Amino acid sequence: MARSPFSPSFWRSPLRGPWLTSVLGVVLLGGITVLFVTGLVSYAAYNPNLSPVNDKTPDKGILGFYLFSWPTDPHWLYRLNQGVHVTLGITLIPVLLAKLWSVVPKLFTLPPARSLAHALERLSLLLLVGGALFEFVTGVLNIQLDYIFPGSFYTLHFYGAWVFFAGFVAHVVLKMPMAWRNLRQLREEKNDLVPPSPAEPTVSRRGALWFVGGGSLLLFATTVGQNFGGSLRRTALLAPHAADPGSGPNGFQINKTAAYAGIRAADTDEEAWRLVVVGRDGRTVRLSRADLLEMPLRSAALPIACVEGWSTSDQWWRGVRLRDLAALVGYDEDPPDVLVESLQQRGAFRRAALRANQVADSRSLLALSVNGEDLTPDHGYPARIIVPAAPGVLNTKWVARMTFGDL
Repeated sequence: MARSPFSPSFWRSPLRGPWLTSVLGVVLLGGITVLFVTGLVSYAAYNPNLSPVNDKTPDKGILGFYLFSWPTDPHWLYRLNQGVHVTLGITLIPVLLAKLWSVVPKLFTLPPARSLAHALERLSLLLLVGGALFEFVTGVLNIQLDYIFPGSFYTLHFYGAWVFFAGFVAHVVLKMPMAWRNLRQLREEKNDLVPPSPAEPTVSRRGALWFVGGGSLLLFATTVGQNFGGSLRRTALLAPHAADPGSGPNGFQINKTAAYAGIRAADTDEEAWRLVVVGRDGRTVRLSRADLLEMPLRSAALPIACVEGWSTSDQWWRGVRLRDLAALVGYDEDPPDVLVESLQQRGAFRRAALRANQVADSRSLLALSVNGEDLTPDHGYPARIIVPAAPGVLNTKWVARMTFGDL
């Protein structure tokens, strides 16, 4: 028996072959395409019209080709997009691992390149395998709020996605004709995936596919509940449970507590806290929480949805419309963009931009209460932003300053 993985006889599993690899590849073809599209959509949601304030990839060049303002309708748009992205990504993990297992002999094929076409195939395989592992590992770590990788997840995942997708497209172009042929015929073609001296089978190929599908179904069942909130969230065993939100009107999930963000009680005390609003020609007003409560208050039923894939059901928010705050500083009509700054002293999104269309939406609020009760410190007391269809980090908590104008 060969002891080196570079010897074809080292690989003896009778399951390996073009048919199994092709079936797994077709599943990944559809799934990864959806992941890539929903990932790009999420990127656009974080950077409405690619605002320089929010943009964490300033050197992206032509990769920032889709320039549009992120919409506010439907209000559950980001919740749906990110729920699909994260849940599908986790569900595909067994399929990805099975696919990598099915082709692992190719990684040890000698010589490394027999022709130009073979060299291109090997290069696409390197980008594909390396990119897939990088994207799935960093994605899972981000879902679990484990930021052990160097640099920003946002930047790494974005550029990693493009490297991976380039290898993915090249591999599909090179392999799709063969995969389609293998799926249409029952007879196996002999190639370097088929072991020259296979061991006795202990399970059929269809049994292996059922095993992979069962693993995917299990991961789906233990993840999907985080997209709904409420009691269903308890079924999401793989979802992050970073902080206990408690019970009552403010009893819905959060990522970041006031203590974690370094928010001191003295900073949010009603006597000390003031909201600074800056507008046209430097016009500035300072508003206490009592001043805000005396303004016309509006209500909106909106969810919180985060990049990690979790979201809440619609919560009933009440506060001052952003467009009314813009009117206080000279923008009576057609409110412009706004830069929102938090009391939080550090973190990638302690400063966040909202585009004019988001400010103008009548459901976009500087919220003071939720579900009939004042905000708790962990939910952003004394005031926080809530905007329909916006990612959670753009719904800034502990708001200290708002500057209206073109960004």
